Amino acid sequence: MKVEINSAALADAVAWTTRVIDARPSNPILAGIKLEAIDGTLQLSAFNYEISARHHIEAGVDESGSVLVLGKLLADITKSLPAEKTYLATNESTMTITSGKSTFTLQLMPAAEYPDLPGIPPKLGQVDAPTFVQAVAQACVAVSREENRPVLTGVRMQFDGDKVIMTSTDRFRLSRASFTWTPQDPDVNTTTLVRGSLLRDVSRSLDEHQNVVLDFDTESPSLLGFENAGRTSTSQLIDGEFPAVDRLFADEYPIQAVIDKTALIGAIKRVALVAERNAPIRMVFSGQELTLSAGAIDEAQATETLDIDMDGEDITVAFNPSYLIEGLSAITEPFVRMKMTTAVKPVEFNGQQEADSDESMDYRYLLVPMRFNS
Repeated sequence: MKVEINSAALADAVAWTTRVIDARPSNPILAGIKLEAIDGTLQLSAFNYEISARHHIEAGVDESGSVLVLGKLLADITKSLPAEKTYLATNESTMTITSGKSTFTLQLMPAAEYPDLPGIPPKLGQVDAPTFVQAVAQACVAVSREENRPVLTGVRMQFDGDKVIMTSTDRFRLSRASFTWTPQDPDVNTTTLVRGSLLRDVSRSLDEHQNVVLDFDTESPSLLGFENAGRTSTSQLIDGEFPAVDRLFADEYPIQAVIDKTALIGAIKRVALVAERNAPIRMVFSGQELTLSAGAIDEAQATETLDIDMDGEDITVAFNPSYLIEGLSAITEPFVRMKMTTAVKPVEFNGQQEADSDESMDYRYLLVPMRFNS
């Protein structure tokens, strides 16, 4: 293999592809990145049995060929290359990397032992990248960190015609984001469960000027694929039944309050300074005021009052302040509508553009109140 390639493009492609390589791979061969020079492109791929990554970039190919080298080491080298052009050349046992006056030599790994990457499923549909990035950020708010409950570490993605609904829950809260997209089949109706950490990883590396294509085979539902700007990832889906969470949303909320989101987040952060770890902060809704408080009588205490627009009876609820802030921060609109039934049932949070407008249902955050000492 003999290749001439842009150094920055190579560094970017190697960094993106090797992100799927585990720090301590279960099999040493999975520490490798596969490079294939063919038809004016350098194709890069990596795999860890769960996630695959494929990328291709333009290259001057003097001799085609395919090799396997240590991925993380190649990433470290390529990000420090000194010149605009890099030259890759291989013989039977090594690959030489030359850039400016720097030369590196890497030992080749046994490519025949590297597992075959899974095939790319057929195209399911596409959406603009900024919409997808926002939906992933919102939907992943309630992803659980409990690895012993794999289904709770995932995001359920429901594809129903031109609508996609993404939902996560860690049993204490529920986060749901919805968006419209362009499906290949306008009558598509299918559901997948994909790791939240992978969705976050994919969304962080997207080119937001290009669409995201989702790939899925409804006849063989084991992989979900993501394509964007020449980059393709696949992920094994989580095997398991996602909890039946739709019933947690109330049909009607008799108590509703509209609050300035920035003011509310600021007040929560200040009041929470005196709260012991995992201790709730109390929210007292009375008239057209919200009073937040935390702390115990014989310890530090804090209170803050905000003006609100409220309908319904007075109510007091208490929440984990971190869960409150994470859910509120995912709302993109300047106002938040809190919708309540009782002091112990889940409270729904929605964003709205104006203080007197309707709430948006594109993002719905449910949070279960905590018990508190009055």
